[in-house]
Amino acid sequence: MRRITILGATGSIGQSTLDLIAREPDLFEVVALTGGRNIERLASDARVCGAQIAVTAHDDLLDDLRAALAGSGIEAAAGAEAISEAAARPADWVMSAIVGAAGLPPGLKALEQGATLALANKESLVAAGPLLMETAARHDARILPVDSEHSAVFQALTGESMDAVRRVIITASGGAFRDWPRERLANVTVEQASTHPNWAMGQRITIDSASMFNKALEMIEAREFFDLDPEQIEVLVHPESLVHALVGFCDGALMAHVGPPDMRHAIGYALNWPERRPLPVAALDLAAIGTLSFSAPDAGRYPALRLAREVMAKRGLAGAVFNAAKERALDHFIAGRIGFLAMSDVVEEVLTRLCAEKGLVDAAISLDSVTHLDHLSRRCADRVVKEQDR
Repeated sequence: MRRITILGATGSIGQSTLDLIAREPDLFEVVALTGGRNIERLASDARVCGAQIAVTAHDDLLDDLRAALAGSGIEAAAGAEAISEAAARPADWVMSAIVGAAGLPPGLKALEQGATLALANKESLVAAGPLLMETAARHDARILPVDSEHSAVFQALTGESMDAVRRVIITASGGAFRDWPRERLANVTVEQASTHPNWAMGQRITIDSASMFNKALEMIEAREFFDLDPEQIEVLVHPESLVHALVGFCDGALMAHVGPPDMRHAIGYALNWPERRPLPVAALDLAAIGTLSFSAPDAGRYPALRLAREVMAKRGLAGAVFNAAKERALDHFIAGRIGFLAMSDVVEEVLTRLCAEKGLVDAAISLDSVTHLDHLSRRCADRVVKEQDR
């Protein structure tokens, strides 16, 4: 049996992972589950899959978790340090599905004990790509992509030489407002931005999809994961969300990965790699679909894509600044303090200010330096928002 840990078990990726594991319980032993404030779900899932330990990120909910697990024999813990300790427990395969920069420390702990890290936490590669890849290499661990776009690229590259790759195209649905005129976007509500036309995802990533910040993160992630030049990475708007990525080769060929918008495919591929096993996802009826459409994203409509290219050009710790500023700007939008379009303005201003400070983003990439820049960037974003209110 393979030992499995799921970081972020109560989110959509974690729930899809548990769904796949539950279909073949004789193949997997669950070591640890971690979650947030949904204690009922975390405890229920831990009982069903027989986890050794369940951890909530929130210290104030430890008593609730202990009560929910009473009599089960399952250990309960709480807090960021406890999540990292759970990730350090011996496991063969660890799903990293914690949202945001908080996923980096436990992801590093999983790699340090030699596990295969199934990476759905794109922020880890954006903020600290070289650190994550170096840690995996040093401990003979492996990182497998779980973002649908990067899983698609990974699959298209199987058996291919990177020397033959000329371009990588990741697709974007365009989000909830892809057909809205730009002037309407200034009045977008949080509720409107939290609904995706194709994918069932959490609120934060759904809003990031509408602003295209998720695609900006994925551009940087692709650069770090596949060691691409920024000029090789392209984005196309593909409303059907069926072609997840394409890889272009030196002979002019394009290899596309086509599949339904169901995250269980990418999760299942990482879970079963290097084999393919049957998955409970729909088979596409291409004749019924009829048409697949693509268009270039409007640079003026999606400034996040331009900012991603600037971050890739700067490198160093610029990704940590970008990610933290993006997360904090999203916090302010959800809280109603800034408008939808102001999120990119806040991120751009934070990048401008912090990247101008001599040596700040050029410092060596370590967990400490990433954490420091993350903290500075969030504080700077808060200041920018306050200044906008004046």
